[in-house]
Amino acid sequence: MKSNTLAKIALLLWVATIAVFAWFFIRGNTTVGTDGRTAVVLQTSERDFVMKEMRGLLAATQEILEGANQGDTQRIVKAARGAGMAGAADVNPTLVTKLPIEFKKLAMSMHGDMDAIAKAGESGKPVPELLNMTSDTLKKCVACHAAWQIKAGS
Repeated sequence: MKSNTLAKIALLLWVATIAVFAWFFIRGNTTVGTDGRTAVVLQTSERDFVMKEMRGLLAATQEILEGANQGDTQRIVKAARGAGMAGAADVNPTLVTKLPIEFKKLAMSMHGDMDAIAKAGESGKPVPELLNMTSDTLKKCVACHAAWQIKAGS
């Protein structure tokens, strides 16, 4: 009888732990931002990493536009591939748990879009089509920046 009670308590603690983890995985470490957006609260080094990732996506987008202006599909492919999913592989799992699920979805979608742009360029899609794909990807940047701010906390 005693071991049955212990088993129930252990199961209840396990379920509670999973529920708390799921809550944080979905919600992230967030608070209401100073301007009405949701503030994602990260350690300074984590914030720096996220901002560096965003700058990398912006730089890749600029390279795509330069490649398009020059009619250089290989430059487009190289820039897009460099910002694809392979670049997102080094993210610290602790950081990932602090990001809201919608933020994670947008980020992964952006990296996936960059891979799609690279693949389309490699398959010979015309530059105007690659630019349309890039424009659609930039809409995600705008949506992300409209919804969230990244705040350094303790």
